[in-house]
Amino acid sequence: MKTGLLLIFWVMAFGTKAQQLQFHYDFRHSLDPELTQTNFASITFEYFKGNDSTGSFLFKMQTDLSSENSNVGQVFLQVSKNIRYWKPKVELAMTYSGGLGISPPSFGYSITNTVGLGAAYPFTWKGGWFTTSLVCRTSLFSRPSYDPQFTFYFGRGFFNYRLLVAGSLVAWSENRNQGTPSTKELMGKKVAFFGDPQCWLKLTKSLSIGSRVNLFYHTLTTKNHLQIYPTLGLKTQF
Repeated sequence: MKTGLLLIFWVMAFGTKAQQLQFHYDFRHSLDPELTQTNFASITFEYFKGNDSTGSFLFKMQTDLSSENSNVGQVFLQVSKNIRYWKPKVELAMTYSGGLGISPPSFGYSITNTVGLGAAYPFTWKGGWFTTSLVCRTSLFSRPSYDPQFTFYFGRGFFNYRLLVAGSLVAWSENRNQGTPSTKELMGKKVAFFGDPQCWLKLTKSLSIGSRVNLFYHTLTTKNHLQIYPTLGLKTQF
């Protein structure tokens, strides 16, 4: 946790124009009581810095207050760096994700570290901005898994950016056998998916109200169905 806070302060030193802090209330328990014991608050810090000639940098840290008495139940960290020092608008893409969590009553777990290397292509279309990337992803299970990962970032402002629609969609494959006792008899690959489309209405220059819809497939459960959990949120940019 201390390392995560140091990373936040290090990232904030780069600038202020693309920083945001989001506060969400997740209705996951109301929609799926068997998944979580209660609805919970979530805090997300995000920093993005883009440059048309040299690439871009994204830092994201999400903290879910999903443990007993609204204590921290999970922390997720994502870092992406795209590099371009050449004329073609294809960037070298590098990614990292990982984190920690707690399951009731007091069982700790790690969100598996993943690292990726590949290519990204940013573009604009009809007033919106988009980035697609394809990387070779390594999931550091007890038995590592090497797989493709496709990511799609999108965003578009309406009514002079009074209304903003943005988010990301990520799809990847991974080994069913992760080298653990519970998975050692499994074979082959599974396809997983995560998305977080968001819609924000600006109330003031720096404050917005809106919602994030968390989409999961084969990430929270092994069942073959899409899980959809919306939130109610506030966002401040600074």
